[in-house]
Amino acid sequence: MSSHDRIDIFPSRMNLTIMKTRLKGAHKGHSLLKKKADALKMKFHSILRKIIEAKQLMGEIMKEAAFSLAEAKFSGGDFSHVVLQNVGKAQMKVRSKTDNVAGVKLPVFEHYEDGSDSYELTGLSRGGEQLSRLKKNYSKAVKLLVELASLQTSFVTLDESIKITNRRVNAIEHVIIPKIERTISYIITELDEGEREEFFRLKKIQQKKEVIREAQEKVRKDWEKEKEAREVFSSIPSNHVPSMLDDKEDEDLLF
Repeated sequence: MSSHDRIDIFPSRMNLTIMKTRLKGAHKGHSLLKKKADALKMKFHSILRKIIEAKQLMGEIMKEAAFSLAEAKFSGGDFSHVVLQNVGKAQMKVRSKTDNVAGVKLPVFEHYEDGSDSYELTGLSRGGEQLSRLKKNYSKAVKLLVELASLQTSFVTLDESIKITNRRVNAIEHVIIPKIERTISYIITELDEGEREEFFRLKKIQQKKEVIREAQEKVRKDWEKEKEAREVFSSIPSNHVPSMLDDKEDEDLLF
């Protein structure tokens, strides 16, 4: 196992505990990111369905609005100069807010009406009904456009967030977790090898101590034997040999 396949760390009991804690955290993070990715995918598919429905509805509304515009022009004549005069007086405005989905902030646009109708006097002479229908149809079209813009923006944001989350999930699953597991295996192997070496070293030390103990015991026994021999020798009485210079009379010899 090369050092690139695992984390470069000293094999010890403390580092083994740290690696096991990191492995547990990696599994928990992987689970949470997986749940986040699933939640984002569900929201993504939901927004995709709404976009498809909104686009289909937009085609029908725009077709109806275009037909209403043709009717209004035919009935009321050219009213483009009135529209140009009221360009700066928007009746429908858009504001934005954010929606939180599994920690991802999605921009949401919503429409609201501000001020009075600038075209309420338009069409009094003729074509009033057609102009009212035209305003209603284009108002529906603008509202749907705002909703569609919100859905499209959320769709793009979710798509990018899902890609990032999936990359993180794959990195944890295929890179980080296997690397930590290989590091734990390496530390356990090194610790086991160290324990075997320590056991062998202690065994050799015990053998040497046994040899030294046997040698000391042999020396002690030899010393005790020598001591006993000296004691036995010292207990034997020595015979006195008389000297010819002594004054003591010799005993008579019988032949």
